[in-house]
Amino acid sequence: MDYNNFESMRISLASPEKILEWSFGEVKKPETINYRTLKPEKDGLFCEKIFGPTKDWECHCGKYKRVRYKGVVCDRCGVEVTKAKVRRERLGHIDLAAPVSHIWYFKGIPSRMGLMLDMSPRSLEKVLYFAQYIVIDGGTTPLSEKQLLSELEYREYKDVYGNLFKAAMGAEAIKELLKKVDLEAETLELRKALKESSGQKKVRITRRLEVVEAFRKSGNKPEWMVLSVIPVIPPELRPMVQLDGGRFATSDLNDLYRRVINRNNRLKRLLELGAPDIIVRNEKRMLQEAVDALIDNGRRGRPVTGPGNRPLKSLSDMLKGKQGRFRQNLLGKRVDYSGRSVIVVGPELKFHQCGIPKKMALELFKPFVMKMLVENNYAHNIKSAKKKVERVDPAVWDVLDEVIKGHTVMLNRAPTLHRLGIQSFEPVLVEGKAIKLHPLVCTAYNADFDGDQMAVHVPLSVEAQAESRFLMLSTNNILAPKDGKAITTPTQDMVLGCYYMTIEIPGSNGEGKIFSNFDEMVMAYYNKLVDVHSKVKVRVKLHKDDAGRIVESTVGRFLFNDFIPQDLGYVDRRKDKYSLEVDKLVNKKVLGEIVDRCFRKHGNSKTAEVLDKIKEYGFHYSTVGAITVSVDDMKVPDEKPELIKKSEDQVLDYENKYRRGLLTNEERYENVIKIWHKTTEDVTEALMNNLGELNNLYIMSQSGARGSRNQIKQLAGMRGLMANAVGHTVEIPVKANFREGLTVLEFFISSTGARKGLADTALRTADSGYLTRRLADVSQDVIIREHDCHTDIGLLVEAFKDKKEVIENLYERLVGRFAFDDVVNPATGELIVEKDTMITEEAAEEIVACGIESVMIRSILTCKTKSGLCTKCYGRNLANGKLVNIGEAVGFIAAQSIGEPGTQLTMRTFHTGGIAAAVDITQGLPRIEELFEARKPKGQAIITEMAGTVTINETPKKREVIVTDDDTKESKTYVIPYGAIIDVQNGDLLEKGERITTGSINPHDILKVNGILALEEYILQEVQRTYRMQGVDINDKHVEVIIRQMLGKVKIENEGDTEFLPGSLVGYVEFTDTNEKLISEGKEPAEGDRILLGITKASLATESFLSAASFQETTRVLTDAAIKGKIDRLMGLKENVIIGKLIPAGTGMRKYDKIIINSTPETENAVVVEPIKELSVIEDSLED
Repeated sequence: MDYNNFESMRISLASPEKILEWSFGEVKKPETINYRTLKPEKDGLFCEKIFGPTKDWECHCGKYKRVRYKGVVCDRCGVEVTKAKVRRERLGHIDLAAPVSHIWYFKGIPSRMGLMLDMSPRSLEKVLYFAQYIVIDGGTTPLSEKQLLSELEYREYKDVYGNLFKAAMGAEAIKELLKKVDLEAETLELRKALKESSGQKKVRITRRLEVVEAFRKSGNKPEWMVLSVIPVIPPELRPMVQLDGGRFATSDLNDLYRRVINRNNRLKRLLELGAPDIIVRNEKRMLQEAVDALIDNGRRGRPVTGPGNRPLKSLSDMLKGKQGRFRQNLLGKRVDYSGRSVIVVGPELKFHQCGIPKKMALELFKPFVMKMLVENNYAHNIKSAKKKVERVDPAVWDVLDEVIKGHTVMLNRAPTLHRLGIQSFEPVLVEGKAIKLHPLVCTAYNADFDGDQMAVHVPLSVEAQAESRFLMLSTNNILAPKDGKAITTPTQDMVLGCYYMTIEIPGSNGEGKIFSNFDEMVMAYYNKLVDVHSKVKVRVKLHKDDAGRIVESTVGRFLFNDFIPQDLGYVDRRKDKYSLEVDKLVNKKVLGEIVDRCFRKHGNSKTAEVLDKIKEYGFHYSTVGAITVSVDDMKVPDEKPELIKKSEDQVLDYENKYRRGLLTNEERYENVIKIWHKTTEDVTEALMNNLGELNNLYIMSQSGARGSRNQIKQLAGMRGLMANAVGHTVEIPVKANFREGLTVLEFFISSTGARKGLADTALRTADSGYLTRRLADVSQDVIIREHDCHTDIGLLVEAFKDKKEVIENLYERLVGRFAFDDVVNPATGELIVEKDTMITEEAAEEIVACGIESVMIRSILTCKTKSGLCTKCYGRNLANGKLVNIGEAVGFIAAQSIGEPGTQLTMRTFHTGGIAAAVDITQGLPRIEELFEARKPKGQAIITEMAGTVTINETPKKREVIVTDDDTKESKTYVIPYGAIIDVQNGDLLEKGERITTGSINPHDILKVNGILALEEYILQEVQRTYRMQGVDINDKHVEVIIRQMLGKVKIENEGDTEFLPGSLVGYVEFTDTNEKLISEGKEPAEGDRILLGITKASLATESFLSAASFQETTRVLTDAAIKGKIDRLMGLKENVIIGKLIPAGTGMRKYDKIIINSTPETENAVVVEPIKELSVIEDSLED
């Protein structure tokens, strides 16, 4: 059997027979290792006879040594001669003298054992832990089955009825009761009862039915929840090692197993001796507790502790949490052929290169170097080649140079927040021990050179090398997947250099000179006849025989345009062939536009060249320009003292008015705040007007290199108002700036805000990381599966507005999406975009220009593809500007795009105007979390459930808003709670679902009142609003992917002829499929409503138990899955990573497994590949 090739994976309860079938022998003694010989004890927890030899091909007593005895079982010590690694896979078992219950099934919520027997967990506990008897068979007595009896009652009944009834205690009794359950009969009975009951009773029956059905369908037997045999995991997975001092360090599991074995052996002995019942019972209870501790320590009662009162780690703890098996070893593994070091800047590198220290490269590429040493006859065999590499023979360096040619390496910086946190580069060998990084990829990595470290990985196989080069090379990652804008935009010094280079200074050296061609101007510049800022005239020719035309601009701009493509659309080349493309002052924004246009027009490689040139010239001119900051650059405006004096007088005026009782304290406070805000603004204005255009601070801030107006204000203007720890504005302003220095009081006022900022940042990072993890989990199986799902529903999009302000305009929402219907110009009637074609930038501009306000597009929210999306509903892949490929893992990209900017969002809850009466509006990260978790918002708004006219009733006791439908005259009254602010006036006409009070709307209310489309629109708009307020752009489609996942379940109201249970959650796809099948057979379909789940709930409700177990609540997920005998179809990414298969996305998609390369004599030259369109990913890159 090929163990690596399977389609799905099933989990179920293990029967005692199954456990014995796995086992290689019974562990009878609690001993581990003999401390004198350091060899495992026979029949103990490390026994070689059961688990296999500790040394390769060698038995315990040493009679058989060497491979030639492979498979022989030693006649003296009974150990099989084989490899020692079998000690990682062979299980043993412990035969229990009395059955014990499995704590997961007895103690989990809901208690599965309790539901099966229809008993409360409390009664169950009394029986299992030998506090009370349970009647197993009432016989002819008045006792009923499952009745609990105390010790005293039991004796009384025993005296009266003798052996006419049967009662027992402990797991044996429960096991017998579970054996008696007839699943078929129980199911029928419960289904019948379900039809007749309602309320709480119905809920209980549904839960019981769920468990009974699970056992019936899965083929698990209820009595298997009680264990009579316990498996012992392989010894190498619970190792014992000797420390320096001669003591031993051991895994906690050994202690827990030892307790079970000790108690079990004692119980066996007591039973053989025929000890009194009470002693046996106590021993059985202790055995039950020992097994509980082994399976899940601390779940019931006090945990068993080791030295220093530390709770021991049980089997469940081995799986749970970040350090558990799932997250530590299965989802994240340490890899060979990797290294890490500090990064330094490498301004001399090309865009696709990185510098790797020589020694590191030699170690990373060791096997490749050894192979080539032998091939090139520097060494005779691998052994001598290895010696040469270890001695660092001079020949090794030549070979290493040869090896790394064309062999890319991957650089990764933690935390990897999005896919650009790991990219490929061609290595260049450098001296020293630091990795050199190209300055333009810093933004993607969020790296700086203040001591950051990075990891290097070597792709080994040919396929890995190809993917690394064609998909991950830095030149292929110029755009950010979150918004499709260039992420490699030059920053800092480069911007400063380009800005300095394109400044025009009237009256500079050599102004007005005329040159016959470009080279003459350059020569004049190098000979210092003209300045870089001088305006000159140059005759520009397009080719040798061209007469050309004289163009006027500065020397710097001519030099700048020399390496910028001259067809980026800044100049209409049909009318003007000679003007410079970029004849203006170049700041960061312009540079960003240049990169963007260059990418759209010329593709990756050309853009990379242009970027390298911008970097080179930028660094050169920021060095030549020698722009820096000194104290003299911070000129405090002369008007400052009088502006402050004026404000102080006004504040005093308000103070007096308040004292005379003309103002309330709130009004005074608000006015004071307004005055100081205005003053700060006036001082800043005066300051900015004061700074000359050639002031170094001004240049830095204007160019977008560093610093902002706000920072300059604090340096040389006035710091202004500060917030205190709670977020209220303190009314005493900081009048000084950093140039003048703060007074003690001012310093003190400032410190609160500063400290809050630091605390916030720390919290934000953790919260943002957790949000990203939940998003990744909920969307991990969203993969592009087909070209077109032929959906018949579109989504109507228009600009997102908040009152008057535009949050996101129509243009941004249209670019890169597919039109659902033809889009026609309303004025001329001509077709702008055809149905089912992509809306390009030009088309979107035209749509907006001709006044169309809303367009029907194909959307992720209406895509019909099962377990994934189609290319047309998704549209453009933002990372490369082309149509998305089949196999693209768009779910993960969405999660990264939303999570990565999460750290930039603030944590604060705004206090409006500093007065507590107004409702606090949650914003920033907490708001995003509130939306994605579908929580009831803080400060919830009341919405109307019907359309109609408003009447407001205010009485001293309560406030009411009555909405009356004008046609039917129906009305509904809403009582307004104390402290809520009414947002409507008498006589207003309200639509269904509009707000009556201020605040955020509960998304579940929208779903109930206005349906699914309104809800999707609301969440999308709110998420976008929160991000845009912080200046973060994220494309709609990423948020849509997450919303689609939140709405993936249906709650069953009426089961019809299906096997669904009322109240249960079913996948939307499964629901529709089942119903279609029933309708075609003429049966009654199920009825249900789509419901909104928060991302955590949605992740746990996934079809795949492996994915859910590795996310959260591991034990609960596995308990549930085992009882139901769940099958994991391995559709998502996580489950495939866990079992170590290629992920079913990108080049790992299952259909690429079947590519066969035929080579028969007739087709000697032709290579036949089954035609698959989607390999275009790699072809496109090859063309580039």
